[in-house]
Amino acid sequence: MLPALRTDRGSLADVTPSILAALTGGPNPLGLPPVRSLVLVLVDGLGAHQLKARAGHARFLAPKLAGSVMESGFPTTTAAALGTLLTGERPGQHGLVGYTALDTHNDRVLNMLSGWDDRLDPLVWQRMPTLFQRAADTGVRPIVVGPERYRGSGFTRAVLRGAEYFGGTTVDVRVDRVLEQLAERPTLAYLYVPELDMAGHARGWSGPEWEEALEEVDGALARLAAGLGRRDGAIVTADHGMVDIPESGHVLFGGDLVEGVRFIAGDPRCLQLHLESDARTDSAELLAAAWREAEGDRAWVATRDEAIAAGWFGPVDREVAPRIGDVLVAARARVAYYDERVPGDSGLSMVGQHGSFSPEELRVPFLRLGAVAR
Repeated sequence: MLPALRTDRGSLADVTPSILAALTGGPNPLGLPPVRSLVLVLVDGLGAHQLKARAGHARFLAPKLAGSVMESGFPTTTAAALGTLLTGERPGQHGLVGYTALDTHNDRVLNMLSGWDDRLDPLVWQRMPTLFQRAADTGVRPIVVGPERYRGSGFTRAVLRGAEYFGGTTVDVRVDRVLEQLAERPTLAYLYVPELDMAGHARGWSGPEWEEALEEVDGALARLAAGLGRRDGAIVTADHGMVDIPESGHVLFGGDLVEGVRFIAGDPRCLQLHLESDARTDSAELLAAAWREAEGDRAWVATRDEAIAAGWFGPVDREVAPRIGDVLVAARARVAYYDERVPGDSGLSMVGQHGSFSPEELRVPFLRLGAVAR
């Protein structure tokens, strides 16, 4: 049986329509009340499981977690999740289907966060209007506050287009920028906090570096909440959680498991295998069978058609379908998969990882502050 996303719990796809409704009126999927201004805070890597487990290091945020959990969506990786959060559409529609994905126009695998170049236009590749474009169309001023280094990136243009960008070196500086802008006039502000995710990848979420980063973020967001006006609200959520993968959990693959494979995309915990263009019509089924035989006790294996039928990517547009692997391998054990033919894969140094269906990766907080608090 393949896993399926729950339908009885809110997801990141519900956030954009709910924010627009709170700012302009209309049906609200998440029940947010009307507000003057709203801040959407994205704490990269802050899964609900991790926040609960380290509640002592988040004395402001953790008490608000009870009953305030939603599902990120699949795959649990930043490019796909932020595409969903900031368009209100699932990956099968917005087109950001993984950390790396097949660039069908140029026959290559492209890093969706940092690999953009002039051969692929992010304004075309990410196909849906963003939250910020839709807000601006209603007369609401949209802004983004994030690290300066992301200001002009291809990924920024893909999912943050339509907003004025303000840079800030630390989370405290970024909170100051948000509060300054809210004081000027009604605003939709998106505040991006990458520090926790960076600490988790480098050292794991169960280590002291992650705890220190959580304490810093917790203090900064407590200050944000205190600075909100009477009719200003804030939402705190995340793109994914994280699992720590020990070195013993590194699975090197090759041989029959790459037979006929032209490209390997996705994440170490969610491989997307693309076959040669002249592959036989039954090649995907044969490759999936080989993976199930070898790794079926540690991973869910699905062909593209099976994954689409199971709803992994939501409704899938015809243009987006080829970007999804012919075969997908989603880890369910505490493992990560690496191509043995790639020497010195930099991913082998990562401790905290994500991409698959475990609750630790999939469940994220949805915390309400200020005028949207329950």
